[in-house]
Amino acid sequence: MDKAIPKEEIARNRRKRMIKAGSIMAGVIVVVILISSMFRSSVSRKNLTFGSVSIGTIESTVSASGKVIPAFEEKINSPISTRIMEVFHREGEELKEGTPLMRLDLQSTEAELGKMRDEATKRQLALDKLKLDNSTYLSNLAMQIKVKEMEVSRLKVELENERYLDSLGSGTGDRVHQVELSYNTGSLQLEQLRQQLANERRVKDAELKAMELDISIYAKDLDEMSRKMQDAQVTMPHDGTLTYVNNSIGQQISTGEHVATIADLNHFSVNGEIADSYADRVVVGNRATVKIGKTTIDGTINTVTPMSKNGVMSFTVKLDEDQNKSLRSGVRTDVYVKGNILDDVTRIPNGSYYVGPGTYDMFIVDGEELVKRKVVLGGSNWEFVEVVSGLNAGDKVVTSDMKEYSGNEKLKLK
Repeated sequence: MDKAIPKEEIARNRRKRMIKAGSIMAGVIVVVILISSMFRSSVSRKNLTFGSVSIGTIESTVSASGKVIPAFEEKINSPISTRIMEVFHREGEELKEGTPLMRLDLQSTEAELGKMRDEATKRQLALDKLKLDNSTYLSNLAMQIKVKEMEVSRLKVELENERYLDSLGSGTGDRVHQVELSYNTGSLQLEQLRQQLANERRVKDAELKAMELDISIYAKDLDEMSRKMQDAQVTMPHDGTLTYVNNSIGQQISTGEHVATIADLNHFSVNGEIADSYADRVVVGNRATVKIGKTTIDGTINTVTPMSKNGVMSFTVKLDEDQNKSLRSGVRTDVYVKGNILDDVTRIPNGSYYVGPGTYDMFIVDGEELVKRKVVLGGSNWEFVEVVSGLNAGDKVVTSDMKEYSGNEKLKLK
């Protein structure tokens, strides 16, 4: 007959099994940690890049992003509201100045221009008529004044005669009074006519100037319409490459709508963008270096936007070699705006490790080991970084990104 196992013994055996399993698990974890530590404490040379510490000159720069753009680009807009009837050329063609690009529907515009010309002629005829009417009216008024002057002169002589006769006793006081009254009345009428002539001249002159101004304004409108009519003959304003053309035959287009773009694809510049905190470094006339792949091209900042947008300001770089074969419209570039020149400074090659001035943990080659060291870095350009402290000339440092090994103080080189 089987004997029952005590509960205490069952519990003791269970604890033994649990302790044994835990010990095995802990051993596995320790082995994994040791193996991981062993792998992490060494690194292959072929996976790293190295740079030597040297003494030399650094022309400090600030980095910006850029894009290659044609040195010259012009958009052509429709001067009138019309329809596209025919397109003569395709995008990518190199064309000469004056080459027609498209034909627009100009019937309604030509009809409107004809009406405006007729209206201009009508207004000029009205002006000529007004000048003639004014001249006739003022001449008649001047003639009335001459007649009145003659009448007043006659009355003056008659008054003098009557006064003489009255002094001799041959005349009468009533007659003298009557002639004197006629003379005074005639003099007032003459003065009134003279004042009327002066006033009428001013009025007529104002009427004439108002009509001449109206005709002048209308003539400008007519010239503008004629210019639009001329511009509606869409042609190449300069020699260049047709980079865009609206080839939707029959499409209705409105005044000012973009219909074509021309550009000079033989010469280029770079449009750069940089944080506005570097506004004092981005100044017209400052030198800059544009980097496209392994190609570097020097240039000069020639325009800077006066305002920033979302903390970014724009500028353009005129290139010394604006026909370099590496330049292609739309290609993204790195732009380095140059600043102060630092002579006889400790420096190391620039690389992915550098994100700006500050303190870095860098690995120094010491025989077959890499030793971590605190290094203070300063300004930079696209080629070198200034070493403020922590490195000496002749040291060899790792210029790769070593964040993966930030917990190691030493690494073995394999």
